[in-house]
Amino acid sequence: MEFIDIRKEYMLKRLDMDSLNSNPIDQFSQWLQEAVFAKALEPNAMVLSTATRDGKPSSRVVLLKQVTVEGFAFFTNYNSRKGKQLRDNNYVALNFFWPELERQIRIEGKIRKSSTDESNAYFLSRPVGSQIGAWASPQSQSVPSRAFLEKLYHDCEQQFKDEILQRPTHWGGYIVIPSLVEFWQGRENRLHDRFQYKYNESVWEIERLAP
Repeated sequence: MEFIDIRKEYMLKRLDMDSLNSNPIDQFSQWLQEAVFAKALEPNAMVLSTATRDGKPSSRVVLLKQVTVEGFAFFTNYNSRKGKQLRDNNYVALNFFWPELERQIRIEGKIRKSSTDESNAYFLSRPVGSQIGAWASPQSQSVPSRAFLEKLYHDCEQQFKDEILQRPTHWGGYIVIPSLVEFWQGRENRLHDRFQYKYNESVWEIERLAP
């Protein structure tokens, strides 16, 4: 199968220096709200790329759950494949793509664990089924069958049926602290608008990039 004839002309919007916020997190929040308003499919879905200690990359889609003045937060199993990679290499990249708005955002930076209070608060806000799933699933480990997973879930459901679940210590949040953020707006003739924010000595420097 070939895809050489699949093309889309991007003509929906434009992006220029005068319209940009001086802080990339504020600019991100504005674009995320526009994606929500446009009813983008899973607007908070992002590709998280991690790497092993020797630089072998791995990517997967996770869900952004919080945006703070510090960065971008998501929650997961600390013993998962990505959790183990993050212990060895705390440099990460994020990518958001909203085709409904012909927009993309790239983020690079370092990661740290969320505080215990932050992780606890988010865990308790989750539906009970998701809380049980966090306890039951040995994320990224090999399992023999779907039935095995369902039994793990059922066993946890019975174990905690009379309790208010607390967060397991192997599950919690991470915050990506950006050092580089790029905003991409699709334009006609592949002359896309690209603006890069780079953190340099406590100041965000902004420059236009060629497409």
